[in-house]
Amino acid sequence: MAYSRLRRSSDQRKALLRDLITDLILNGQIETTLTKAKELKRLADKMVTLGKTNTLASRRQAASFIRFEKEIVDGEAKGNFAVQKLFSEIAPKFANRNGGYTRVIKTGFRRGDSAPMAIIAWVE
Repeated sequence: MAYSRLRRSSDQRKALLRDLITDLILNGQIETTLTKAKELKRLADKMVTLGKTNTLASRRQAASFIRFEKEIVDGEAKGNFAVQKLFSEIAPKFANRNGGYTRVIKTGFRRGDSAPMAIIAWVE
């Protein structure tokens, strides 16, 4: 299956998608260009599938891709908050669903360069 290169080299593309998936997990929805949202949808569905299996191997696999975000509790930093949120909150919500965990909603065009914009969010 083909994927969009997003006019970036492979390391830049991977970094961009890592940032986007981490922001989606932490915030619940993000606004980005339509092409990036479509690529992110595929990746987000794979991350939720990893979260549903909930094994040590799947946690490590997800943690290798999701950016490390610290959770600060009582002034000291704790572990990877984004991975914990994926496995404890997001994946259990979709336990009875077989796919289609995200939705892409077209919102119009960006003012500066007329790029088509979209909001990607978790399905409730």
